[in-house]
Amino acid sequence: MSGRLRGIEAVTDAGLARLTVEELLVELLDRVREVLGVDTATVLLLDDATGQLVATAARGIEEEVYQGVRVPVGRGFAGRIAQTRQALAIEDIDHADVVNPLLREKGIRSLLGVPLLAGGRLLGVLHVGTMTPRRFDDEDVDLLQLVADRVALATQSSLTETERTASLVMQRSLLPETLPDVAGFETAVRYIPGAGTVGGDWYDMFVLPSGRVFVTLGDVVGKGLRAAVVMGRLRSSLRAYGFADEHDPGAVLDQVDRQLQHFEPGLMATAVVARIDVDAAHIHLALAGHPSPVMATGDGPGRYLDLAVGPPLGAARSASRPTTSVELPPGAVICFYTDGLIERRDVGLDARIDQLCDAVTTDTVEQVCIRVMARLIGVERAQDDVALLALRRTTP
Repeated sequence: MSGRLRGIEAVTDAGLARLTVEELLVELLDRVREVLGVDTATVLLLDDATGQLVATAARGIEEEVYQGVRVPVGRGFAGRIAQTRQALAIEDIDHADVVNPLLREKGIRSLLGVPLLAGGRLLGVLHVGTMTPRRFDDEDVDLLQLVADRVALATQSSLTETERTASLVMQRSLLPETLPDVAGFETAVRYIPGAGTVGGDWYDMFVLPSGRVFVTLGDVVGKGLRAAVVMGRLRSSLRAYGFADEHDPGAVLDQVDRQLQHFEPGLMATAVVARIDVDAAHIHLALAGHPSPVMATGDGPGRYLDLAVGPPLGAARSASRPTTSVELPPGAVICFYTDGLIERRDVGLDARIDQLCDAVTTDTVEQVCIRVMARLIGVERAQDDVALLALRRTTP
């Protein structure tokens, strides 16, 4: 037993840090085949969205991965292991419930599988097979479970980092590289990913053919790649409904809400939509569960706009979000932001909003952004994503 464990530890310890998820699984499966003396080894990872196990890496039966084999949780050999979270051995698959036809086509006779668990969370299943009948003993089960526990931890770490990277890349690709130049206005933005898993914060600003300017900011409830994907869809929907140029901001949010509930049931997001009628010197605003903007119009600090707040997107079956019109005189500065800027566990929300109001003045928007980030972020990295967009009306 000690010799077999040393063979596994050579891969599961020092060798893991430099490997990607795919390289890690392939390397480990090769070592499992050697140590256990089996012909095939396969890792199926759980797809939470579909409730299916997906063949992700295989040695000796690579067709499982090439053909995209999927096994429903609760069905067949791997499905039962996932459902019960217990090891399972089959001495002869001819007399067993096996839903994956590749196992029989490959000539596999005996199987041993164990769950991949990390922190109580099911990640998938690891199973091995032999071309000749074999009775797997308790030592084989213990060894395979040891390997599974270690690969689950390493896989979870690698998947988390991979998802964070993918989320960050997607998020940055969807956010505008620059904001449009609008005569009579100046703008500045800040976007900072949080220290934890990337979330679904976004900001956007676009000019319509009519000359009206739309500004949107929002935050998808949740973290990771899923939140970033939904963020991209919401941003595109807001552009589409806003571009119609026939709906006020509240109606735009209502339209996007209906779309979100139809295509992404169960998800929620907060958002603010602003439409600026440049010639009229007014800004029309609507909120969906989002904090109100802060505006400065004179020599003193900014004020938190007292706007009617509608329910978040995805929160209510039937909702109407009111639109409020606010005067935007020359020199006025208005700041839009996501809650990552003002929320801190150890400081009350009112105190944080007061800090934000004190930092917003009628200086240039770059100076305003610098001051806001210095006072509200300071030397500690925010745990949540932060989006900040400042807009200043420069001329009548």
